[in-house]
Amino acid sequence: MTILAWLIPISLSLGAVGLLAFLYTVRSNQYDDPEGDSRRILSDDWDDHPRP
Repeated sequence: MTILAWLIPISLSLGAVGLLAFLYTVRSNQYDDPEGDSRRILSDDWDDHPRP
């Protein structure tokens, strides 16, 4: 039963780390243009200077 005293806080902290990592990616605009990449890969035009 004492193992639950360790596992519950560890699992909650790992969940919080995952949530914070997800919120960081959302706030840093990593999901701005999901359809642009899928259309760009089908294009025959070469883009030598992609957007940063």
